[in-house]
Amino acid sequence: MSALTSAVTPRPGAVLADLLPASTASRARVRDIALVVGGAALTGIAAQIAVPVPGSPVPVTGQTFAALLVGAGLGAGRGFLALALYAAVGMAGVPWFAEGVSGVGAPSLGYVFGMMLASIAVGALARRGGDRGALRTAGTMAAGLALIYAVGVPYLAFATGMSAGEAIAAGLLPFLVGDALKAALAMGALPTAWKLAGRRG
Repeated sequence: MSALTSAVTPRPGAVLADLLPASTASRARVRDIALVVGGAALTGIAAQIAVPVPGSPVPVTGQTFAALLVGAGLGAGRGFLALALYAAVGMAGVPWFAEGVSGVGAPSLGYVFGMMLASIAVGALARRGGDRGALRTAGTMAAGLALIYAVGVPYLAFATGMSAGEAIAAGLLPFLVGDALKAALAMGALPTAWKLAGRRG
């Protein structure tokens, strides 16, 4: 069996990014850096797909979907670094948070912090096969979304002075249908990617 064939064969404990071949340790580091930067950029691009929600300072975006895919695809370590890079660069002034916002004053910044935690959880679940079947992927995405809201909604209340009930009404309930659609997309995309990888192997 060639090194390339071995590299793309799905195996227990692997995430999709592990299937990208790297013949030496230095090439593996370059690959991982490129994946981290690419994951941050993908999240920033997806964040610009934004639909305002009446009565809420938090828009519906592609940001959470991208962040969860990054976590699942890259694994906990690389996924966290990608989302941490995304957060750090946005807080430093690059306008790639939702709706082109940057800095530390956005009331939706808590969701970004939640995405960092979610990437760890989703990446860890993916290493246990949590992205290799539709139902397991749905559970993995649900766990990640729960973490995002567990941080984002209290931060929204703190940043805006909303009560807990108001923050839930503005920062959680309007997004449940969209999140279900995002989970459905992931249920198709991630297991399909594994099937394609298996055929290559």
